[in-house]
Amino acid sequence: MSRRVVVTGMGAITPVGLNVEDFWQSLKDGKHGFATITRFDSDEYKAHVAAEVKGFEGKDYMDFKAAKRMELFCQYAVAAAGEALRDSGLDMEKEDPYKVGCAVGSGIGSLQAMEREYDKLVNKGPSKVNPLLVPLMISNMAAGNVSIQYGLKGKNINVVTACATGTNSIGEAFRAVQYGEADVMVAGGAESSVTPIGVAGFCSLTALSNVEDPDKCSLPFDKNRSGFVMGEGAGVVVLEELEHAKKRGAHIYAEVIGYGCTGDAYHITSPAEDGQGAAKAMLAALEDGKVKPEEVTYINAHGTATHHNDLFETRAIKMAFGEHAKNLRINSTKSMVGHLLGAAGAVEFVACVKEIEEGYIHKTLGYTTPDEEIDLNYCKEAYQEEVPYALSNSLGFGGHNASLLIKKYTE
Repeated sequence: MSRRVVVTGMGAITPVGLNVEDFWQSLKDGKHGFATITRFDSDEYKAHVAAEVKGFEGKDYMDFKAAKRMELFCQYAVAAAGEALRDSGLDMEKEDPYKVGCAVGSGIGSLQAMEREYDKLVNKGPSKVNPLLVPLMISNMAAGNVSIQYGLKGKNINVVTACATGTNSIGEAFRAVQYGEADVMVAGGAESSVTPIGVAGFCSLTALSNVEDPDKCSLPFDKNRSGFVMGEGAGVVVLEELEHAKKRGAHIYAEVIGYGCTGDAYHITSPAEDGQGAAKAMLAALEDGKVKPEEVTYINAHGTATHHNDLFETRAIKMAFGEHAKNLRINSTKSMVGHLLGAAGAVEFVACVKEIEEGYIHKTLGYTTPDEEIDLNYCKEAYQEEVPYALSNSLGFGGHNASLLIKKYTE
């Protein structure tokens, strides 16, 4: 039997705020997190700008010894999960821990650990490699550390679908609660890849913007877009079965009603040119939620600001929504926080929930010049209006397409 699933807690570590309130206020204020890379000397690189998380100290969010045994992506995940759980008011001492699960994904894991320990291997020999390299590096340790820190003994998974990771993680958590595998799931994504090899790899792929002006480096859907800007951080939400949430008097932010995912079976980095795979994922989410395309008014797009993504995602939206596509408000949170890779979909999910809650659609920062075929409403300005549904899209290397449909909660 299908059960209703609601959002009862949210947490965020982002380049524009170290909690949900600050993150959301920055989106409303049109404040971006772009600046020259400080994590390493990027002079010889083609890209010099990133959206780094600023002012974060792991020991502020967890035990110092625990923080030392976690790489940055895990620290971000644990910090965001802690905020989400506190926000939800969930008391683990009153819960069956085997019915509270965890689905926090990371697209890459720790490149920092790989770089650091490979340097030791080459210069000092194999015996000098940290015995904890593997558990520090592997991407499932975001979910592992979150579950350990907060005593979550239920379903514990790490979805890795590149840039769709956060959305798929929340989607799979939604299914787990919907069909009774868990009463509560702590779900989202975390990433920290502003490293020499991470930036070099994406530069070689010609995916990153080489614009050095922080105000013009990330321009989703704009004719002058030049690639994405690397971001980092984490977004985590608490998903809960409706009756379970009501029984404990939880505050309900919104309801998750649909989840769709497809594979393009086309190319390792480019989305399908006609947008069919992404269109099918959006339509699957709508069908899952029993919502007609014309009932949807708002999409939080993947919107990376690469040439291919924005063009093909626009084609996908037109394919899924037909003539109604012209009536949609479409924005890109990446215009302010950059591309958080495996955390992107989760942080954007948090933005969607806040937009539904406050009836406010944030603008796509920097969007000024329309492109020929990219001709929908990409929110040059913000809109203060009712948001009954939010559709959140993520597209990942490998052809992964994922969409989540979120609804304003009503009894």
